[in-house]
Amino acid sequence: MKKQLAALIFAILPVFTFAAGGHDVHLDKVDVDLSDKAAMQDGLRTFANYCMGCHSAQFQRYERVAKDLGIPEEVMLENVVLTGAKIGDHMKNGMHPADAKVWFGAAPPDLTLVARVRGNDWLYSYLRAFYEDPARPWGVNNKVFPNVGMPNVLGKLQGRQVVGCKQVQLVDDGKKQFDPLTGTPITHEACDQLTVLPNTGAQTEEQFDETVKNLVTFLAYSANPVKLESQRIGTYVLLYLAFFFVFAYLLKREYWKDVH
Repeated sequence: MKKQLAALIFAILPVFTFAAGGHDVHLDKVDVDLSDKAAMQDGLRTFANYCMGCHSAQFQRYERVAKDLGIPEEVMLENVVLTGAKIGDHMKNGMHPADAKVWFGAAPPDLTLVARVRGNDWLYSYLRAFYEDPARPWGVNNKVFPNVGMPNVLGKLQGRQVVGCKQVQLVDDGKKQFDPLTGTPITHEACDQLTVLPNTGAQTEEQFDETVKNLVTFLAYSANPVKLESQRIGTYVLLYLAFFFVFAYLLKREYWKDVH
Protein backbone atom coordinates (compact mmCIF):
# COMPACT_ATOMS: atom_id res chain seq x y z
CA MET A 1 0.00 0.00 0.00
CA LYS A 2 2.83 2.39 0.87
CA LYS A 3 4.58 1.66 -2.42
CA GLN A 4 1.37 2.37 -4.33
CA LEU A 5 0.91 5.67 -2.47
CA ALA A 6 4.50 6.71 -3.19
CA ALA A 7 4.07 5.86 -6.87
CA LEU A 8 0.90 7.93 -7.02
CA ILE A 9 2.63 10.93 -5.45
CA PHE A 10 5.52 10.79 -7.92
CA ALA A 11 3.09 10.31 -10.80
CA ILE A 12 1.18 13.51 -10.07
CA LEU A 13 4.22 15.55 -9.00
CA PRO A 14 5.03 16.80 -12.54
CA VAL A 15 1.52 18.17 -12.87
CA PHE A 16 1.91 20.27 -9.74
CA THR A 17 5.36 21.34 -10.87
CA PHE A 18 3.93 22.45 -14.22
CA ALA A 19 1.12 24.36 -12.52
CA ALA A 20 3.34 25.95 -9.90
CA GLY A 21 5.42 29.06 -10.14
CA GLY A 22 5.24 30.22 -6.59
CA HIS A 23 7.74 33.01 -6.02
CA ASP A 24 7.52 36.71 -5.36
CA VAL A 25 7.41 38.69 -8.60
CA HIS A 26 6.12 42.07 -9.63
CA LEU A 27 2.69 41.81 -11.21
CA ASP A 28 1.29 44.47 -13.50
CA LYS A 29 -2.23 45.60 -12.68
CA VAL A 30 -5.01 45.08 -15.21
CA ASP A 31 -8.58 46.33 -15.00
CA VAL A 32 -11.03 44.06 -16.76
CA ASP A 33 -14.61 45.04 -17.60
CA LEU A 34 -16.95 42.05 -17.71
CA SER A 35 -19.64 44.20 -19.29
CA ASP A 36 -17.43 44.93 -22.33
CA LYS A 37 -18.65 42.29 -24.79
CA ALA A 38 -16.40 43.56 -27.59
CA ALA A 39 -13.32 42.96 -25.41
CA MET A 40 -14.52 39.48 -24.45
CA GLN A 41 -15.27 38.63 -28.09
CA ASP A 42 -11.73 39.63 -29.04
CA GLY A 43 -10.39 37.61 -26.10
CA LEU A 44 -12.43 34.60 -27.22
CA ARG A 45 -10.97 34.93 -30.72
CA THR A 46 -7.44 34.96 -29.30
CA PHE A 47 -8.24 32.02 -27.03
CA ALA A 48 -9.61 29.94 -29.91
CA ASN A 49 -6.75 30.76 -32.29
CA TYR A 50 -3.77 30.60 -29.94
CA CYS A 51 -4.74 28.68 -26.78
CA MET A 52 -7.18 25.92 -27.69
CA GLY A 53 -4.59 23.97 -29.64
CA CYS A 54 -3.31 22.77 -26.25
CA HIS A 55 -5.72 24.02 -23.58
CA SER A 56 -9.43 23.52 -23.15
CA ALA A 57 -12.25 25.27 -21.31
CA GLN A 58 -14.21 22.11 -20.70
CA PHE A 59 -16.55 23.58 -18.09
CA GLN A 60 -17.91 26.05 -20.64
CA ARG A 61 -20.26 25.34 -23.52
CA TYR A 62 -19.99 27.06 -26.89
CA GLU A 63 -23.70 27.85 -26.78
CA ARG A 64 -23.49 29.56 -23.37
CA VAL A 65 -20.48 31.65 -24.42
CA ALA A 66 -22.16 32.69 -27.68
CA LYS A 67 -25.30 33.77 -25.80
CA ASP A 68 -23.44 35.68 -23.08
CA LEU A 69 -21.11 37.46 -25.50
CA GLY A 70 -23.80 38.28 -28.06
CA ILE A 71 -22.37 36.10 -30.84
CA PRO A 72 -24.76 34.47 -33.36
CA GLU A 73 -24.53 30.68 -33.21
CA GLU A 74 -23.62 30.37 -36.89
CA VAL A 75 -20.75 32.85 -36.42
CA MET A 76 -19.59 30.90 -33.37
CA LEU A 77 -19.60 27.62 -35.26
CA GLU A 78 -17.77 29.06 -38.25
CA ASN A 79 -15.07 31.07 -36.47
CA VAL A 80 -14.55 29.59 -33.00
CA VAL A 81 -15.48 25.90 -33.12
CA LEU A 82 -12.45 24.40 -34.86
CA THR A 83 -12.86 20.76 -33.77
CA GLY A 84 -16.14 19.87 -35.47
CA ALA A 85 -18.00 20.06 -32.15
CA LYS A 86 -21.67 21.01 -31.94
CA ILE A 87 -22.87 24.32 -30.50
CA GLY A 88 -24.05 22.63 -27.29
CA ASP A 89 -20.76 20.81 -26.64
CA HIS A 90 -18.16 21.69 -24.06
CA MET A 91 -15.12 23.68 -25.19
CA LYS A 92 -12.62 20.84 -25.39
CA ASN A 93 -9.59 20.52 -27.64
CA GLY A 94 -8.42 17.59 -29.70
CA MET A 95 -5.14 16.95 -27.90
CA HIS A 96 -4.80 13.62 -26.10
CA PRO A 97 -3.48 13.97 -22.52
CA ALA A 98 -0.96 11.15 -23.07
CA ASP A 99 0.54 12.95 -26.08
CA ALA A 100 0.59 16.26 -24.22
CA LYS A 101 2.49 14.68 -21.34
CA VAL A 102 5.17 13.43 -23.73
CA TRP A 103 5.50 16.78 -25.52
CA PHE A 104 5.31 19.15 -22.54
CA GLY A 105 6.15 17.00 -19.51
CA ALA A 106 2.57 17.34 -18.24
CA ALA A 107 -0.82 17.80 -19.84
CA PRO A 108 -1.61 21.53 -20.29
CA PRO A 109 -4.21 22.49 -17.67
CA ASP A 110 -7.80 23.35 -18.42
CA LEU A 111 -8.25 27.14 -18.40
CA THR A 112 -11.91 27.50 -17.48
CA LEU A 113 -11.15 28.54 -13.89
CA VAL A 114 -7.57 29.76 -14.28
CA ALA A 115 -8.49 33.40 -13.61
CA ARG A 116 -10.00 32.45 -10.24
CA VAL A 117 -7.00 30.29 -9.34
CA ARG A 118 -4.22 32.62 -10.51
CA GLY A 119 -5.87 36.04 -10.60
CA ASN A 120 -6.20 38.52 -13.45
CA ASP A 121 -2.98 40.39 -12.66
CA TRP A 122 -0.96 37.16 -12.66
CA LEU A 123 -2.36 36.08 -16.03
CA TYR A 124 -1.80 39.50 -17.59
CA SER A 125 1.79 39.66 -16.35
CA TYR A 126 2.58 36.04 -17.23
CA LEU A 127 1.40 36.26 -20.84
CA ARG A 128 3.57 39.35 -21.40
CA ALA A 129 6.68 38.01 -19.61
CA PHE A 130 8.06 35.44 -22.08
CA TYR A 131 11.61 36.10 -23.28
CA GLU A 132 14.15 34.32 -25.46
CA ASP A 133 16.24 31.70 -23.66
CA PRO A 134 18.15 29.24 -25.90
CA ALA A 135 18.78 26.97 -22.92
CA ARG A 136 15.09 26.07 -22.65
CA PRO A 137 13.47 23.33 -24.77
CA TRP A 138 11.10 25.78 -26.49
CA GLY A 139 13.68 28.55 -26.69
CA VAL A 140 11.81 30.79 -24.23
CA ASN A 141 11.56 31.37 -20.51
CA ASN A 142 9.22 33.45 -18.37
CA LYS A 143 9.88 36.10 -15.73
CA VAL A 144 6.69 35.36 -13.80
CA PHE A 145 6.91 31.57 -14.10
CA PRO A 146 10.60 30.55 -14.47
CA ASN A 147 11.29 27.40 -16.48
CA VAL A 148 7.67 26.97 -17.49
CA GLY A 149 7.03 24.10 -19.90
CA MET A 150 4.98 26.20 -22.33
CA PRO A 151 6.00 27.83 -25.62
CA ASN A 152 5.31 31.50 -26.21
CA VAL A 153 2.18 31.05 -28.33
CA LEU A 154 1.67 34.81 -28.63
CA GLY A 155 5.26 35.42 -29.68
CA LYS A 156 4.43 36.30 -33.30
CA LEU A 157 2.11 39.04 -32.09
CA GLN A 158 4.42 40.42 -29.42
CA GLY A 159 7.74 40.03 -31.22
CA ARG A 160 11.11 38.88 -29.96
CA GLN A 161 11.41 39.80 -26.30
CA VAL A 162 14.80 39.61 -24.61
CA VAL A 163 16.30 40.47 -21.24
CA GLY A 164 18.33 43.63 -21.67
CA CYS A 165 19.25 47.02 -20.24
CA LYS A 166 17.06 50.10 -20.19
CA GLN A 167 16.31 53.14 -18.05
CA VAL A 168 13.72 52.50 -15.34
CA GLN A 169 12.39 54.73 -12.59
CA LEU A 170 14.20 54.46 -9.28
CA VAL A 171 12.10 52.95 -6.48
CA ASP A 172 13.12 53.40 -2.85
CA ASP A 173 11.21 51.65 -0.05
CA GLY A 174 8.37 50.87 -2.43
CA LYS A 175 7.98 54.49 -3.57
CA LYS A 176 8.85 55.87 -7.01
CA GLN A 177 11.45 58.61 -6.80
CA PHE A 178 11.09 62.05 -8.41
CA ASP A 179 13.44 65.03 -8.66
CA PRO A 180 12.39 67.42 -5.84
CA LEU A 181 12.97 70.51 -8.00
CA THR A 182 11.59 69.53 -11.40
CA GLY A 183 9.29 66.67 -10.47
CA THR A 184 10.72 64.47 -13.23
CA PRO A 185 11.21 60.77 -12.51
CA ILE A 186 14.66 59.72 -11.32
CA THR A 187 15.85 56.82 -13.45
CA HIS A 188 18.73 54.38 -13.49
CA GLU A 189 19.93 51.70 -15.88
CA ALA A 190 18.75 48.19 -15.07
CA CYS A 191 19.96 45.20 -17.06
CA ASP A 192 17.30 42.69 -16.07
CA GLN A 193 14.47 44.29 -18.00
CA LEU A 194 12.27 42.75 -20.67
CA THR A 195 12.64 44.50 -24.01
CA VAL A 196 10.88 43.76 -27.29
CA LEU A 197 13.15 44.11 -30.31
CA PRO A 198 11.71 46.73 -32.70
CA ASN A 199 9.68 45.59 -35.71
CA THR A 200 9.77 41.88 -34.80
CA GLY A 201 6.08 41.45 -33.92
CA ALA A 202 2.80 41.76 -35.79
CA GLN A 203 1.49 44.21 -33.16
CA THR A 204 2.81 47.27 -31.43
CA GLU A 205 3.42 47.13 -27.69
CA GLU A 206 0.13 48.93 -27.02
CA GLN A 207 -1.81 46.64 -29.35
CA PHE A 208 -0.30 43.53 -27.78
CA ASP A 209 -1.10 44.73 -24.27
CA GLU A 210 -4.70 45.28 -25.38
CA THR A 211 -4.86 41.79 -26.93
CA VAL A 212 -3.61 40.22 -23.70
CA LYS A 213 -6.00 42.33 -21.62
CA ASN A 214 -8.94 41.18 -23.75
CA LEU A 215 -7.83 37.56 -23.42
CA VAL A 216 -7.64 37.93 -19.64
CA THR A 217 -11.08 39.56 -19.68
CA PHE A 218 -12.51 36.52 -21.47
CA LEU A 219 -10.81 34.14 -19.03
CA ALA A 220 -12.16 36.19 -16.11
CA TYR A 221 -15.65 35.86 -17.58
CA SER A 222 -15.13 32.13 -18.18
CA ALA A 223 -14.13 31.60 -14.56
CA ASN A 224 -17.39 33.13 -13.30
CA PRO A 225 -19.97 33.73 -16.05
CA VAL A 226 -22.67 34.84 -13.57
CA LYS A 227 -20.53 37.38 -11.68
CA LEU A 228 -22.38 40.45 -12.97
CA GLU A 229 -25.76 38.79 -12.40
CA SER A 230 -24.71 37.82 -8.87
CA GLN A 231 -23.66 41.39 -8.13
CA ARG A 232 -26.96 42.71 -9.49
CA ILE A 233 -29.01 40.30 -7.38
CA GLY A 234 -26.81 41.03 -4.36
CA THR A 235 -27.58 44.74 -4.68
CA TYR A 236 -31.34 44.02 -4.66
CA VAL A 237 -30.94 41.74 -1.64
CA LEU A 238 -29.08 44.41 0.33
CA LEU A 239 -31.69 47.02 -0.57
CA TYR A 240 -34.46 44.64 0.54
CA LEU A 241 -32.71 43.95 3.84
CA ALA A 242 -32.23 47.68 4.44
CA PHE A 243 -35.93 48.30 3.68
CA PHE A 244 -37.03 45.38 5.88
CA PHE A 245 -34.79 46.55 8.73
CA VAL A 246 -36.84 49.75 9.11
CA PHE A 247 -40.06 47.83 9.67
CA ALA A 248 -38.34 45.27 11.89
CA TYR A 249 -36.98 48.08 14.05
CA LEU A 250 -40.37 49.79 14.32
CA LEU A 251 -41.99 46.46 15.22
CA LYS A 252 -39.36 45.86 17.87
CA ARG A 253 -40.04 49.29 19.39
CA GLU A 254 -43.78 48.55 19.43
CA TYR A 255 -43.30 45.23 21.24
CA TRP A 256 -40.88 46.64 23.81
CA LYS A 257 -42.47 50.01 24.53
CA ASP A 258 -44.34 48.69 27.57
CA VAL A 259 -41.41 46.72 28.93
CA HIS A 260 -39.71 48.49 31.81
